[in-house]
Amino acid sequence: MLDRSSKPSFVSDSDPLTDLLRGLRLDGVEYARCCMVGDWSFRYPAQAHAHFHFVAGNGCWMEDPDGTWSELAPGDAVLVPRGAAHTLASGPGIAPRPFPRCDCQAICEDVYDYQQTGMTPAEGRCVLFCGTMRFNLDGLHPLLRMMPDVMRAKELMTAEPTIPLLLNAMVSECAMNRVGASGILARLADVMAAQIIRSWVEHGCGDAVGWLTAVRDPQVGRVIAAIHAEPERDWTVADLADLMGVSRSGFAAKFAATVGATPARYVTEVRMRQARQWIERDRMRVAEAAHRLGYDSEASFSRAFKRVVGTAPGRVRGIARAAAVEA
Repeated sequence: MLDRSSKPSFVSDSDPLTDLLRGLRLDGVEYARCCMVGDWSFRYPAQAHAHFHFVAGNGCWMEDPDGTWSELAPGDAVLVPRGAAHTLASGPGIAPRPFPRCDCQAICEDVYDYQQTGMTPAEGRCVLFCGTMRFNLDGLHPLLRMMPDVMRAKELMTAEPTIPLLLNAMVSECAMNRVGASGILARLADVMAAQIIRSWVEHGCGDAVGWLTAVRDPQVGRVIAAIHAEPERDWTVADLADLMGVSRSGFAAKFAATVGATPARYVTEVRMRQARQWIERDRMRVAEAAHRLGYDSEASFSRAFKRVVGTAPGRVRGIARAAAVEA
């Protein structure tokens, strides 16, 4: 357990939202370059990780998670941040099938290639570069929950001058088909997805309110950023009030009114989201996670975890272990 009397190592005079974004990261899990002609339709089921799609060659259509169809032009890029189910197709109304992952050929590490059987180079083909990406944020993080189901790069282009440059670079790599193009496309896709999120946040986050308003409050935002930066710290009301520069009673009242939760509840939620990442992503033992968060017993930690996450930590670890074996 950390010394309660010590000052937090996280002390910043910058905007709290900037501090929170500084730690945001997307890691590529795998990518696939797909070349199709004629009629085709792929269904992407809901998953824990984000989907990313970039369109080159001919355009295509996308069925959003809410069932709405929209056309994607060449050079469009979309991010489905929470991995919601959706469909990509040459046109609406074509019966979809699962993406044929088993028919893909490995190009390089975690990058695959798919071409329709018997397809020959021809005009009128659609080239997709699709990726699965993992956030370093837990799925319950307020920032991730606020994001729309689908985020389109071109909707952000007027406010973010670097996005067109990245899109043009991806078009060039798709068109030239040079040695190493898929690896470069994978890195560009990572940057593109991060730019989409950053631009969305910096230009108002659409209609998002609530937690974001709290983060942008100069006093409350500083406290929230500190909690997220050091979830393992044994935060007390006195610590957090000192960060805000007010009395403990004044801090508790303002925090609850702005955030919609007591400081203790918010700290517990952040700590349990961190614990779920340790257990699910890093395969950490439940006892070790409990110890790192300063719990006296695994049982008390498990109760807090289940109250926030909705399931026992042992079950989360078992599911993650089974998924690793299947992979």
